Amino acid sequence: MASTTLFFPSQVTQTASTRRVLLLPSTNPNASYVSFPKLRYGSLRSTRQELRPRAALQVERQDSVKQPSSSPPPSLPYRIGHGFDLHRLEPGLPLIIGGIDIPHDRGCEAHSDGDVLLHCVVDAILGALGLPDIGQIFPDSDPKWKGANSSVFMREAVRLMHEAGYELGNLDATLILQRPKLSPHKEAIRANLCSLLQADPSVVNLKAKTHEKVDSLGENRSIAAHTVVLLMRK
Repeated sequence: MASTTLFFPSQVTQTASTRRVLLLPSTNPNASYVSFPKLRYGSLRSTRQELRPRAALQVERQDSVKQPSSSPPPSLPYRIGHGFDLHRLEPGLPLIIGGIDIPHDRGCEAHSDGDVLLHCVVDAILGALGLPDIGQIFPDSDPKWKGANSSVFMREAVRLMHEAGYELGNLDATLILQRPKLSPHKEAIRANLCSLLQADPSVVNLKAKTHEKVDSLGENRSIAAHTVVLLMRK
């Protein structure tokens, strides 16, 4: 059976500032004492009173954090956006990149014309402006956009950019596809992109990469694009 420690009045002593309590049974000749500071009842009451306003302050701070700010968003001098798009390639469809028809035996399967570059640029601009993505503004459930030319989406994104008081600082885009080679078409794609963006060619950069025959991109079953844009306050 487990032993129980008993405390007797003779085992408790106190001085003006401390109280000594025997921690071991009284039958132990080597029993040791531990000293505890005496606690004044007045100090206990004051401690409780101090805790009340602190707790109220903490609740007040939590409430202020939970409440959404009603002030308008800040007018930032710069905004950065990133866009990404990917489409499956299927035989017999046109391959349109940056508004340019690229000769190939496969094309993008999509609700609109499947222009992976323009879709990606649109998403980057919308993202920089803090707006919904292209799929929300131009949903593929709307028959109006069936087979639509993606330049329509680009012009709307550019309109929203200027309406918000921004202009393009610079754009950097990367196309990822195994085939066909885009070197013969890059300048035509970039020129059309600059025209749609109403931007100087010096601020629009375009790169093309293969995917080293890895996964659907490297097996010529899909095409993807990444774009980063910097918008500047006019």
